Amino acid sequence: MTGTRRTVALLFLFPALVLLGALVVYPIGYSVVRSFFNASGSSFIGFDNYQTLFTRSDTKAAINNNIWWVVLAPTVATALGLIFAVMTERIRWGTAFKLVVFMPMAISMLAAGIIFRLVYDQDPGKGAVNAVWTSVHDTFSSSSAFPKAHPRANDPLAGRAGGPYLTKQPVQAGTSYLLPLVGVAADEMPGDAKPAKAATASPGKVTGTLWQDFTLGKGAGKAKGVDSTEVGYPGMRVEAVKGGKVVASTTAAADGTFTLPAAADGAKLRLPAANFKEAYNGVDWLGDKKFFTIHLGGFDLYLNIVTTSIMVAYVWMWAGFAMVLIGAGLAGIPRELLEAARVDGATEWQVFRRVTVPLLAPVLAVVLVTLMINVLKIFDLVYIIAPGSSQDDANVLALQLYLSAFNENNEGLASAIAVLLLLLVIPVMWFNMRRLRQEARR
Repeated sequence: MTGTRRTVALLFLFPALVLLGALVVYPIGYSVVRSFFNASGSSFIGFDNYQTLFTRSDTKAAINNNIWWVVLAPTVATALGLIFAVMTERIRWGTAFKLVVFMPMAISMLAAGIIFRLVYDQDPGKGAVNAVWTSVHDTFSSSSAFPKAHPRANDPLAGRAGGPYLTKQPVQAGTSYLLPLVGVAADEMPGDAKPAKAATASPGKVTGTLWQDFTLGKGAGKAKGVDSTEVGYPGMRVEAVKGGKVVASTTAAADGTFTLPAAADGAKLRLPAANFKEAYNGVDWLGDKKFFTIHLGGFDLYLNIVTTSIMVAYVWMWAGFAMVLIGAGLAGIPRELLEAARVDGATEWQVFRRVTVPLLAPVLAVVLVTLMINVLKIFDLVYIIAPGSSQDDANVLALQLYLSAFNENNEGLASAIAVLLLLLVIPVMWFNMRRLRQEARR
């Protein structure tokens, strides 16, 4: 190029260079400089903000969660995208399937966050996940109809809260016993409960009555008796325990009466804890429970349930993106290579693992790197889905940057976080650019 042409080229590039400098170079440079000053920017503090970044509990939690985001979310989204792309080539309704999988990409992060905040609601009546979870759970393990029932201090029964409850004295055959309980609201009693009645003594047997000893508007029932307005505890299990072993058992009738054989003579009556089992209300998907912890010197790397739940929402949105890109790469694979592998006796799994995946490696790398860059700046989903009580446990660097800058007014720490994010993105971008140049040379 001659000097004149070089000047003309620079004139055409000048507006773009100005915009690049104003929107990219200057903010980066200012953030780097600002990270060495205190919260107000009035004094130089060196690397103190970076020290705080790696020592404070909330910023350490953000770094921990970002590690899992970078490792798990892009990998799972890319793997699902690969599976979906291969599936759509083998089914008739592949186009409709692609549409359904890709549709979440049309939803903003804000809308997706609101959707999944409702989906993960712990109340099975609101949260779809817990509605399904509790239905499956209750199919194999039913809860008690009397989770809040308990005896009073002066009643014949005693025990720890939630059961089991045992009679204070052994029982004798030929005697009827009254075992009153309280604590169940009238509108929570089973529909098959009938008015309680005192059991009739039977020779050689132990009989008794289990009933709700409470009359609405009057409080406790009459002493040592059953009121006509009170109801029994149908289906409550009664065990006779002697020497630590169950020698007989039965369940109460609809009116609360029960009968045990002569083997119960001299034993204590026990109401097992299963009678008072709380109803299962699902899982707290947005809680702080940890799945596991890996100890790495002075740093504990852990994965909790709220971060995993938010990752699921992210994968739901971005698996379609991965599927479309991988599907485009799959369409470019020469079919004769796949057919040659099949002719040579390779199974479909071997064709997929040894032919399809290696040929798709460049596309898979693009998708994986793109999603890794994307998750490093994840903010919306975490901010919206995680409730205030567990937002610290779901914290990520982009969210911590926002909180430090606007909630704490600590621009120095926020700038240090921004610089850390930049440093984390640079290696990923360099890898992507290097790979693209290698592809161009081919």
